[in-house]
Amino acid sequence: MSKDRVAHLGDFTLTPAVLRVIAWAVPVGAVAAVAALGLQRLIGLVTHLVFFGDAGSSLAAPGAGHPAAWLILLAPVAGGLIVGLMARYGSEKIRGHGMPETIEAILVGGSRVAPRVAILKPLSAAVSIGTGGPFGAEGPIIMTGGAVGSILAQTLHLTAAERKTLLVSGAAAGMAATFNAPLASVLLAVELLLFEWRPRSFIPVVAAVATATMLRVPLLGGGALFPLHAVPTHIGAWPELLCVPAGVLGGLLAVAATGLVYASEDAFHRLPLHWMWWPAIGGAIIGVGGLIEPRALGVGYDVIDSLLTGRGGMSLIVGILVVKTAIWSLSLGSGTSGGVLAPVFMIGAALGGLEAHVLPHVAPGFWALVGLGAVVGGVMRSPLTGVIFPLELTRAWPYVLPLLIGATAAYLVSALLLKRSVLTEKIARRGLHLSREYAVDPLEVLLVDEVMSSAPPDEETALVICIDDTLREAALQFAGAHVAVAAVVTREAPDVVIGHLTVEHLLEGRLRDLLAERHRERLITPLPTRPRATLSA
Repeated sequence: MSKDRVAHLGDFTLTPAVLRVIAWAVPVGAVAAVAALGLQRLIGLVTHLVFFGDAGSSLAAPGAGHPAAWLILLAPVAGGLIVGLMARYGSEKIRGHGMPETIEAILVGGSRVAPRVAILKPLSAAVSIGTGGPFGAEGPIIMTGGAVGSILAQTLHLTAAERKTLLVSGAAAGMAATFNAPLASVLLAVELLLFEWRPRSFIPVVAAVATATMLRVPLLGGGALFPLHAVPTHIGAWPELLCVPAGVLGGLLAVAATGLVYASEDAFHRLPLHWMWWPAIGGAIIGVGGLIEPRALGVGYDVIDSLLTGRGGMSLIVGILVVKTAIWSLSLGSGTSGGVLAPVFMIGAALGGLEAHVLPHVAPGFWALVGLGAVVGGVMRSPLTGVIFPLELTRAWPYVLPLLIGATAAYLVSALLLKRSVLTEKIARRGLHLSREYAVDPLEVLLVDEVMSSAPPDEETALVICIDDTLREAALQFAGAHVAVAAVVTREAPDVVIGHLTVEHLLEGRLRDLLAERHRERLITPLPTRPRATLSA
């Protein structure tokens, strides 16, 4: 095959226009970092006002001050009622944990987010979490950061693809500033939000995430969020093999929690009440759970730290595993405002803490970290994020192989047992379909001359395709010109028609892909065995 035939093609379709998007991604990342700080301070303020009676703004566990039983029971109800009112009379988009709404804005909304969502989402999340809601701040900050990027993009003369890039840049930057986890934030953007892995979007997202992470140090401090000390450099084959069953259990817990969330949502939909009242009912569930295990309330970073450092006792482990899973799943189905990552961290760490009483000892918090990565991989269906996130949270880099094994095993179980994750099921219930399998387009690797007809077209057509164009480029030209047939020429003689291409020819690329998926054949035949010699009589 001649090199000149593909000389005009490259690995990527990157143009200098990306430089403009990168330039705008930097301030988006900076604003998202400030928004992450503001949301954390707002959550802390509401928590202090409700449970401690002061005007502090640091993140605090609602149960740390031993509040009265009536306060534990009624505060989440009041918070749920306020969130319901904000959703009904402000914007219904603030309901839920943020990521499905962000995905929906990308899929069908042209990456447009209303400005009021950027204000109401963090406010509603602060009320929900600050009054005891067992949620994380990351979902709301992802939606808020995404709104920042989207609003800026809407003021500029950009394409929908460029708006998507700035929206995801803000979302990933907000997450990076919250957790000081830049690599995991970029991976989550690729695995869940961008729906592509292309330089045009990857590079601006990294620019925004890097900006937010650098600003995090003066705003929120540097270092690991949950640092682990005395991490062994050698784990051993036996504990690493046991990460497979640990990952399977994490995947099963992820499946159960996901099922519980949507069983709860179905139950709320059957209530003869307006959805505005549902978060208050979810708050009642939270309050009852808080009476049983007060440490299950709120964001719970202190509990996660205790579990990951091996300081969590059996009562805490069982309490979190049962109560946190129940109140998080059931109340999230009510449509209140709050994220999923911090609760998933806590539930996964509790599962690993329980497994540590059965599995061989490696180091304090080792199995808790494996459990955390497994449940993240199973719930989010983003295995690489499930590996890198725990590593960046703890800086326990020698645990990369155990986490890779555990998160992948959980991902396998979750993908086999569930059609959709806790993030995408909500989108499907709105009549939208999202495929999260990324592959090279078969039309991108075939050229026109491999499938074209050498006869001239039967009808006159003004659309002309070059013989060395890819079938993907041909499909784009067909769609843009609203035609089903094109004349084929060479670049050297663009006025000489040498054949034609039709939509049916494009199916050849899909057919080859189908055959690669379904046709089985044996390429190497085993050596024949000689028949055994028998003794004659």
